[in-house]
Amino acid sequence: MTGFDLTALLAERGTERYELHARHLNHQLPRMLHTIGFDKVYERAEGAYFWDTEGQDYLDMLAGFGVMGLGRHHPVVRQALHDVLDASLADLTRFDCQPLPGLLAEKLLSHAPHLDRVFFGNSGTEAVETALKFARYATGKPRVLYCTHAFHGLTTGSLSVNGEDGFRDGFAPLLPDTAVELGDLAALERELKRGDVAAFVVEPVQGKGVHPTPPGFLRAAQELLHRHKALLIADEVQTGLGRTGDFFAYQHEDGVEPDLVCVAKALSGGYVPVGATLGKDWIFKKVYSSMDRVLVHSASFGSNAQAMAAGLAVLAVMEDEQLVAHARHIGDLLRSRLAALIDRYELLHDVRGRGLMIGIEFGRPRSLSLRGRWMMLQAARKGLFAQMVVVPLLQRHRILTQVSGDHLEVIKLIPPLIIGEREVDRFVEAFTAVMDDAHSGGGLMWDFGRTLVKQSLHAGKG
Repeated sequence: MTGFDLTALLAERGTERYELHARHLNHQLPRMLHTIGFDKVYERAEGAYFWDTEGQDYLDMLAGFGVMGLGRHHPVVRQALHDVLDASLADLTRFDCQPLPGLLAEKLLSHAPHLDRVFFGNSGTEAVETALKFARYATGKPRVLYCTHAFHGLTTGSLSVNGEDGFRDGFAPLLPDTAVELGDLAALERELKRGDVAAFVVEPVQGKGVHPTPPGFLRAAQELLHRHKALLIADEVQTGLGRTGDFFAYQHEDGVEPDLVCVAKALSGGYVPVGATLGKDWIFKKVYSSMDRVLVHSASFGSNAQAMAAGLAVLAVMEDEQLVAHARHIGDLLRSRLAALIDRYELLHDVRGRGLMIGIEFGRPRSLSLRGRWMMLQAARKGLFAQMVVVPLLQRHRILTQVSGDHLEVIKLIPPLIIGEREVDRFVEAFTAVMDDAHSGGGLMWDFGRTLVKQSLHAGKG
């Protein structure tokens, strides 16, 4: 019997976590965490909270970039994983049909009745890669349109439809794809008239900056695409599974029925990576057109029993706990309470989003004293003020948030869907305290801002 003991290993070497990462993984991550004071040691987590070594709780308003839709360690998902491991299933034989993938596909498709089939992969970027491949093959056309500032993943195909240059730089050549502005139907139609467009891939709410598609845009885009024999791909990797107050975010707009839908993140229950691409029957039948093509697109770990069990448990919890409606209610409450602060704080310019996907945008203040400090930050690097808000939220109020993209003065809130009024109260009270400090014209917050400016000016060294 092996002598491996995970508990003993963590007890012996767990304190080396940042050193090990700096030595063997992405060395810039611990450097960044040390710089902004995010180098915490979290010992355990449950629901919407972490606890550090001193027993202090931290409110998670980030949910692992949306992965932890049910919060951490939901007992139903945990039990499902125990059950599937104890069952000792004949998993991934490659030459049989296990029941769990079919059951999970059936359950997912019940939320998108206009779609017929599912491909299971291992991540959001794989779900997008699948949609791109299927769209190009099914239409016989090479080009895919996407939106500026979109994020669809970082593997080569999905990177080709990533609208952020910072992610794309240095990785060319990519696929022959073209960006259009979110909401620009005229630009979309111009590209479609060239006759070589396979599909248009879009996030119903853009993750970067938290920008919902304009009213009517998705339906109008769908009509244009179908007129030109192109497909609509909805990237619901972050927005899907209740995040925006509907099961899928495209369902906010009547009459929208994407040809392909990509999901991942929350479907995992926070445990087992999983991605899924839902699509129309005719698309799948074109890709898998004969027995010779049965494995033309596959994934070694796709449809594994643990991921399927986690997904089924997640969907059961969402239904039993009515989390879609809950996300809509709590999201509306949080957004309205934050929006009520706009007139109070001149640095706060906008609060937007849907459900529990909320963007808080900061902008140039009116008063001369604050404007000078604001311009100092902007001259060094756009996005530093938002970082100045994120840091005290964690350091002083033990709330974890994120800046919503590079060079953006926007904080994105994507908490677990299970949060309630207590968490709304805690966040609003903390955010109000941070805003009071920012508008006082002095103090530790602006001292930290000057530190960020110095670091920004020396970026790239070392």
